[in-house]
Amino acid sequence: MEPARKLDAVLDAMRADNWPEAIRLAAKFPRLGDEAKDIMRAQEALARPAFQRQLGRDPAQLIEAGKAALLRRYAL
Repeated sequence: MEPARKLDAVLDAMRADNWPEAIRLAAKFPRLGDEAKDIMRAQEALARPAFQRQLGRDPAQLIEAGKAALLRRYAL
């Protein structure tokens, strides 16, 4: 039996509709390609929503963009 991969944990969280966990795990990956900015901003919105609001950003929109980026990157 193969050891569990980190990507499998992200995919499992996505399938379970646990987006905060999926974003949190994926944000630690070193290579996210074109989706990196959206995933990292979504992680920041989850961790520090008040700070994102101070920057004039809507945390809910950042999280939705992060979800969309995960779906593009790791299409289920």
